[in-house]
Amino acid sequence: MTDQERITELESRVAFQEDTLDQLNDAVSKQELEIERLTRIVKIINQQLKSLRLDDPINAPDDEPPPPHY
Repeated sequence: MTDQERITELESRVAFQEDTLDQLNDAVSKQELEIERLTRIVKIINQQLKSLRLDDPINAPDDEPPPPHY
């Protein structure tokens, strides 16, 4: 293998690695956005659940009898 062929092969590998890194970066960026979106949704759902519990004191966990012992 000549020096020129080796250089060409190395350049090809570097280009492939750069492309792969770009794809991975895009995937991580999309996942980060999705995690942020899901985190906001979970916070909203938690707030709604707390609101429902406060609105309905009959179903408060403090009023439940203790579970039977085994």
